[in-house]
Amino acid sequence: MVDLEQLVAEHAAMAAESPHGRSAHLVLHDGVLRQTVIALTAGTSLDEHNAPAAASVQVLRGRVSLTIAGRREELAAGQLQAVPQERHGLLAHVDSVVLLTAVTA
Repeated sequence: MVDLEQLVAEHAAMAAESPHGRSAHLVLHDGVLRQTVIALTAGTSLDEHNAPAAASVQVLRGRVSLTIAGRREELAAGQLQAVPQERHGLLAHVDSVVLLTAVTA
C-alpha cells in the first residue's frame, strides 16, 4: 500500500531543496499504467510535451495550471482533470504536488 500523504510531504521537501524546484517518484508501474507523484515549487513548470495515450492529473497539494496551446486551466488541491491529447505543460502557482496517471499503450 502506498501512503500518498507521506510521499507528498517527502517530495515537496525534496523539490524545495532541488535547484530545479521539482521532484518526482514513480508510484505504480503496471503494464501500460503509470502513476507518478510530481512536486513543483512555486513558479516551477514542466515544459510542454506530448500527451500519452490517456492521462489525468490530480492536485494533491497546492494550485497548478495545465497549459495547453497557449491557454491555462487552473486546478486546485482536490481537483482531477483529464489531460487532453495535445501538447501540454504544467505550472505551479504555489508549492504543489500532483498525481499524474498515464496509460502509455
